[in-house]
Amino acid sequence: MAPSRALTRITQLRLAQLAKPAANPRPRPRPRPVPLPRRYHSYDHPAPAGIFNPTEQAILAAAYAHVPEHGFTQHALSLGARDAGYLDVSTNLLPEGPFSLIRYHLVTQREALAPRREAIFSEDAAASSPVPARVERLTWERLLGNQQVNHRWQEALAIMAQPSHVPASLHELALLADEIHFQAGDTSVDPTWYTKRGGLSMIYASSELFMTNDRSPGFGETRAFLQRRLAEAGGLSGAVGNVTQWLSFTASAGINVLRSKGVRI
Repeated sequence: MAPSRALTRITQLRLAQLAKPAANPRPRPRPRPVPLPRRYHSYDHPAPAGIFNPTEQAILAAAYAHVPEHGFTQHALSLGARDAGYLDVSTNLLPEGPFSLIRYHLVTQREALAPRREAIFSEDAAASSPVPARVERLTWERLLGNQQVNHRWQEALAIMAQPSHVPASLHELALLADEIHFQAGDTSVDPTWYTKRGGLSMIYASSELFMTNDRSPGFGETRAFLQRRLAEAGGLSGAVGNVTQWLSFTASAGINVLRSKGVRI
């Protein structure tokens, strides 16, 4: 056999060996699925980790004490960084700037509802009260969480209305509505799960905006406003057959939510 033909034959045999599958092929590792953020309570899975790391938490907690005087501002963040033992430049760790301080308020006030739940209901002898009454009580408790920053909250709403912050603001509003219904003992799993939370989100936002202009003792007018809106929503959601009336109420409430976030309508 000529050398060239021999070399060609050897090459063909080598390629044929490479083309054969291995006797025991090694399985390829499958990529692990990336867990999606959970937007509702679950008894089967642990709660997700907080959105702030320890350094951010320290700066924001210290800065929050300056909000009543300086508002939700970069200056309040700088003061907080100093109080926490960091340089002023450390506020660069918070790329969302003052919105990070607003979100800190939203998150901490929402998370504070669960530890206070037992005290709230035992104090009001509400252990056997219906779910709507509990929803009203918890919603009012959350509104009271704005007392110390109420005079600064319209400034916060203007920041939250910026296009880059609207998705996170509405996400926090949805989480609050779910937290209130969960802590109130609402166990419904039918389509009203969505309508209840959507309606409460709208009512809370409009009540929060009303509160910024309330000068009554103990914000009594705000609570009366909240109770009226919840009563209206309860009556309309009960009349399931009157679709036109329900849609009208939902659209009106939705407009109020957008206005509370600074959108001109």
